[in-house]
Amino acid sequence: METTVQTNAKELWSGGDSPFKVSYGKIMMWYFLISDTFSFAGLLISYGAIRLSQPAHNPEIANSWPDPNEVFAAVPFVHGHYPLVFVTFMTFTLILSSVTMVRAVQEGHNMNRSGVLFWLSLTILGGLTFVGSQAFEWSHLIHEGMTLKGNPFGAAGFGQLFFLITGFHGFHVSIGVLLNSWAFLMTFFGAFHRRGHYEMIEKLGLYWHFVDLVWVFVFLAFYLL
Repeated sequence: METTVQTNAKELWSGGDSPFKVSYGKIMMWYFLISDTFSFAGLLISYGAIRLSQPAHNPEIANSWPDPNEVFAAVPFVHGHYPLVFVTFMTFTLILSSVTMVRAVQEGHNMNRSGVLFWLSLTILGGLTFVGSQAFEWSHLIHEGMTLKGNPFGAAGFGQLFFLITGFHGFHVSIGVLLNSWAFLMTFFGAFHRRGHYEMIEKLGLYWHFVDLVWVFVFLAFYLL
């Protein structure tokens, strides 16, 4: 009888099936993404509070909030005024990379290593294109005179928040590109195939979709409002 009680107690404390029917790694990724959501939410709420405290765009008021159509009108290697054209390209590229990431996850479920490599490579290319485009946008705005201390387009706070929030997001995209590149190499050398699953691709997919979703709110805040 004593042996039975001890065995039952051991079984009770040895763990069991996940209550969410997902692996430990996926749960931890969700915890990280939820905590990171609070970071971006705090930044965007701060942006909204400062934005509402400033006067709306008015050329006659030096400290008024800038007009996005005037600030974001440059296109690489093209002379002229094209409001929001380049950032639309950036947004489309990032969203499209989310689609290719979905395909990489699907191919992983099918244990198709070549399919994972193909779609993951397109995702990496999309991320690199976005980061490179953001680097151009930053360099152009800095050349125009927008810095953390000044902004020729209007309120200085706009430049400070723009570099802080888009830089924080760009950092996340850069980390995602590095992680996806690592996963590409692991897939190429067959590490995930030997494990019998491509769950790591799925976890990285969650991160990549989060980065894309956050950009929608950043885009709305700086480029449309």
